[in-house]
Amino acid sequence: MARRFTKAKSDVSFLTPDDFENEAALILAEYGSAHGQVTAPPVPIDDIVEVHFKLVVEFRDLRAKYPEGDVLAAVFFNDKRIEVDASLVPEEFPAMRGRYRFTLAHELSHWRLHRHLYLRQANQPSLLPAGTAQPDHVLRSRQTDQKEYQANRLASCLLMPRDMVKRLWHETHGSMDPIYLDDLRARQRQILTAEVLRRGGFKSGDDAIDNMLLEHAARPLAQKFEVSPDAMRIRLEGMSLLLRKKEPTLFA
Repeated sequence: MARRFTKAKSDVSFLTPDDFENEAALILAEYGSAHGQVTAPPVPIDDIVEVHFKLVVEFRDLRAKYPEGDVLAAVFFNDKRIEVDASLVPEEFPAMRGRYRFTLAHELSHWRLHRHLYLRQANQPSLLPAGTAQPDHVLRSRQTDQKEYQANRLASCLLMPRDMVKRLWHETHGSMDPIYLDDLRARQRQILTAEVLRRGGFKSGDDAIDNMLLEHAARPLAQKFEVSPDAMRIRLEGMSLLLRKKEPTLFA
């Protein structure tokens, strides 16, 4: 069935939360039909990108290539090629595996959702010198426009499929009850000590302590899905499995 998306003035389609979930499920179903169903984490994002979508992934020193910004990846839509910064090579930097996987899923999400905005027609003249290859999209560490939001959202749903997360949450915790921030605060000193030792430092910011507590709770699933605790925390918060406060009830 053809997807029906409402066009926004920016030419970026408006997508609801369910659209992202359904699109991720569709990608996994397409991959599963051709290469075998994905029934447990981690989602094989490398194979989905390279084998199913036939996109070439290359590692490059992108921070040297683009010194004006903190570039993590670049995608060339006409060439069907993704360049990833060499600092994310998972075999050389195992601690960056989660970041690498999310970056790859992010660029695939641009391919899936936005390539029609970039693809050039075969007879369209280029303004660049012959042989010059310029990326159609560059991913920097801090970007907030609508395309980046959509790519992050689809990448999250793809790497952490909703039904799979629910099943693993139940297996891990024995129920679908959420974990509340207040419950974690009872062990705050112990958790923060463990997290600081694990990270090799303390992350600053207004919500740094709260985020570290929630990421500690997200870490068991993050390890199974091979994503960062930060990405898993955001996903679990979006699914209301990690909650920052308890809402009052009539029977409280």
